[in-house]
Amino acid sequence: MSSLAIATLLAACSGDKPSGAANDAGTGALPAPEGARGGVTGMPDQPGPGQIGPPPAALPPQVALDDQGNPILPPDDGTAAATGDTPPAETQGDAPSVTDEPTPQDAVAVVREYYAAINRRDYARAYALWSDGGRASGQSPQQFAGGFVDTAGVSVEIMAPGAVDAGAGSRFIEVPVALTATQGDGSPRKYVGAYTLRRAVVDGASAEQRAWRIGTADIREVKP
Repeated sequence: MSSLAIATLLAACSGDKPSGAANDAGTGALPAPEGARGGVTGMPDQPGPGQIGPPPAALPPQVALDDQGNPILPPDDGTAAATGDTPPAETQGDAPSVTDEPTPQDAVAVVREYYAAINRRDYARAYALWSDGGRASGQSPQQFAGGFVDTAGVSVEIMAPGAVDAGAGSRFIEVPVALTATQGDGSPRKYVGAYTLRRAVVDGASAEQRAWRIGTADIREVKP
């Protein structure tokens, strides 16, 4: 990586619940409503498996009852109206997936793609992986590409990313790296540091703004 490329990277661093118990210190428990021995006013002590649904007098005369007093309904031909017992088909099943939210591993993939683009000399793609359409690099596309003119290739080791931090309308994550840049003359130069990636989470943000992009870099050369 040339000194211009190094400069490129370093410049970018820049109410209470009711208890329900009787009041032992007061007048004692309130009397239960008459006919409420089963716990619910108006309900019998043992509800049992009696009739379910409207009383027989309310049924059409042609509806027969079984020996338990339940109506014998005709087979459902599929035209009956939906009831509240079964949710509509579109509401059944699992909750909507949230796997489309960018993950820390997606941030790692951005750094990996960044160096893959540099190695295939696709500097426009590498530039676009910086935030704000590349402007977060602090350089124009031409200046950015020029920083790698003496670089034959870069190998990168990406370490485990840090925790995602929250900011005002944004999320941030740090991805540590160790680099070996091979110069045009074949000599290697080693670097260590980290990239900080960010993405927007505000309403109305575009898909590009919601994706992880490189915000800053702190890359330093390791002297032999």
